Amino acid sequence: MIPKTMHYWKDIRFFPQLQLVFLMCCVLVLASCGTPGITYYVATAGTDAGTGTKDNPFSSLAAAKQAVQEQRAVGSTGRFEIVLLPGTYFLAEPLVFGAYESGTPEAPYIIRADEGGDVVLSAGIPLQLDWQQHDGRMWKAKVQGLDQIKALFADGKALVSARYPNYEEGKYPFGGFAADALAPERVVRWAHPEGGYIHAMHSGRWGGMHYRITGKDATGSLAYEGGWQNNRPSPMHGTQRFVENIFEELDAPGEWYYDRTDSTLYYIPEEGQEIGQLAFVAAQLESIIQLKGDEDNPVTDIYFEGITFRHTVPTFMDTREQLMRSDWSIYRNGAVLFDGTERCGVRKATFSQLGGNAVFVSNYNRHADISGNLIEDIGGSAICFVGSPDAVRSPAFRYEEFVPASEMDTIPGPKGNAYPTDCIAEDNLIRHIGMVEKQVAGVQIQMAARISVRHNTIYYVPRSGINIGDGAWGGHVIEFNDVFQTVLETGDHGAFNSWGRDRFWHPDRKVMDSLVRIHPGWILLDAVETTVIRNNRFRCDHGWDIDLDDGSSNYEIYNNLCLAGGLKLREGFYRKVYNNILVNNGFHPHVWFENSHDVFTRNIVMTAHQQIQVIHWGDTVDHNFFLDSVDLEATRQYGIERNGRVGDPQFVDASAGDFSLGKGSDLLAAGFVNFAMNDVGVVSARLKAEADRPEISPLTVGGAFAAGEMVQWHGGALKNVETLGEQSAAGLDRIRGVLVVAVPNDSPLALAGLRPGDVILGCEGTGTDDMLNLRKAEASHKWKGHLLLDVWRNQRINRVELRLE
Repeated sequence: MIPKTMHYWKDIRFFPQLQLVFLMCCVLVLASCGTPGITYYVATAGTDAGTGTKDNPFSSLAAAKQAVQEQRAVGSTGRFEIVLLPGTYFLAEPLVFGAYESGTPEAPYIIRADEGGDVVLSAGIPLQLDWQQHDGRMWKAKVQGLDQIKALFADGKALVSARYPNYEEGKYPFGGFAADALAPERVVRWAHPEGGYIHAMHSGRWGGMHYRITGKDATGSLAYEGGWQNNRPSPMHGTQRFVENIFEELDAPGEWYYDRTDSTLYYIPEEGQEIGQLAFVAAQLESIIQLKGDEDNPVTDIYFEGITFRHTVPTFMDTREQLMRSDWSIYRNGAVLFDGTERCGVRKATFSQLGGNAVFVSNYNRHADISGNLIEDIGGSAICFVGSPDAVRSPAFRYEEFVPASEMDTIPGPKGNAYPTDCIAEDNLIRHIGMVEKQVAGVQIQMAARISVRHNTIYYVPRSGINIGDGAWGGHVIEFNDVFQTVLETGDHGAFNSWGRDRFWHPDRKVMDSLVRIHPGWILLDAVETTVIRNNRFRCDHGWDIDLDDGSSNYEIYNNLCLAGGLKLREGFYRKVYNNILVNNGFHPHVWFENSHDVFTRNIVMTAHQQIQVIHWGDTVDHNFFLDSVDLEATRQYGIERNGRVGDPQFVDASAGDFSLGKGSDLLAAGFVNFAMNDVGVVSARLKAEADRPEISPLTVGGAFAAGEMVQWHGGALKNVETLGEQSAAGLDRIRGVLVVAVPNDSPLALAGLRPGDVILGCEGTGTDDMLNLRKAEASHKWKGHLLLDVWRNQRINRVELRLE
């Protein structure tokens, strides 16, 4: 370009000022063009002795990576691109990128899949097997060169390690569990259980716990180690547990077992499978790509695009680093690891069949970009942004720990830069995660600042969809996400969950009350910037849609559509919640502080406020909109909602999920502001075509039931007691209650002991004169995981516990 223009020089040689402008323009043009880029190609049929051209490609990404390094060594500064042609590439070790391989903002380093074909980077190794019949159903084959197999795949399907009880698709938790998984009469059958695993739920169902079996002791009892995966330790759950990788439990089609002592793999084919035709892959690596730098020498401007990452090994036994008094322990690794980076990312990729985390952004990172990805069928969390405790002032790690007030560092904010900030997780479809570990999230944030989480669709997760583990250091924006089918295997949690056990927090509430009264400025020492939650759609049928737990402070929450679980604010400060719609549920304030400065106003609620031990009501809990006058009056008994009002929102199309208020609704004139309902979730065409949508339940709260209407409820058929005949048959004092008409065997109602003819008169201490009241009581208390019902039978009240799992 420049030589072509140089003939103009003679025309301006007598105008020095024009010459200067001309020279500056030339410099700018050169800068914008940069040194010409170099592209290397990789193909499974290539050779590492090749030149890396499309006609003579390399056979490995490592060879192309080395070629880029050699070009940099001779001074090349242009844009580098590695293009992977379609195929599956099996890695012998993780690909590690250092600071010396960095790109620049003007010339980023791109590693991408070629257009129009699938490119897989596999952490596994293909097995060449000579199968022999072992017994009537079981086959066996010798495996060469592998010390262990932690995960196995056949023809693209993840296989089940020999386990008890056998795996059942869709059964929660764990795909099946059994109280007798560790029964002595079962253990005695196991000749060599060492190398097997116990998986169990936390006794409070706050995540999962995992143990490695080390053998048997002198008495024949099972010996094992582990249980450190939860930062709120407990005994393993008494019934929700299973064992795997034990030869004697190999009894179901699709199960396998690897005997390390003689390098033999055993497998029972599924119906219709020809074992000799199956392509087996054994997982071997826990990570595929690692970018490793530090604050002084970061890896910069490297991006991975359009690649599929598969076959990492499970890492649940390495999940043991305690995370700053949250309930979490973590392992700082993933299929892709960012550690010490600036302006790096993974985009339009697919993560599937992974044993651990998909993407982990650890310690110092700036402007990481995790966008446009499909993340599914993985053992751990999808995307984690987790800083270093070295950046935290006065850190404490376990729930029960605290820093004495006399030793407290009272300088606001972080003390170092070893944490992610100004990063983004956008347009990711996340589903079927936590297949092994249960204390996981679609997006996990801890010891980080200003993380943007927007336009993600997250569902089928065992715990939260989005989790913020502490207040350090806030400034996050959570917006336009679609999060549902959450807390499927655990309890006491939310589709969105947070904790805020920061410097001011103390496990003894009385001590904490005194500290914040004396030192109110300590409240925001860590949560220095406001976290915003807006314009999301949340649904949690086993907890809260939005759950701000222990100490969560400095939040602004507005324009969210909550479809089932309502909104909870436990102890914390400076939460402003307004203009949200809480469908079939309401507001759950728990154990608030004095002078919390909390605000809850102009929200649409469909139950009475469900307070627990709230004496001090913050700055404002008023001007909210109720659908039922009974709920408003029940709420006013706490001395709040003097200006609350009852009205008909006239939802535009609630059955289709459009809860916009109709133009004639008096709630609009009273201050509620309509917001967009459907601009949530993923936006790219590829992911939108794949994504599900949440169930939209009928408006059972705030509505009415027709005379004689039969209602399906937890597997049974119920109706209101409506006639003198029904009253007389039940022996009631008046026409009231909910009549149990039908109770199929094995339904939740049957398991709770209910019978046809029973009448439900109360739920969790609330009278249930009709089905509407029962629905409201359920909505207010279902987060507990069970309901205590007062059932009229044989002329007296019986207390029945209905499990909601």
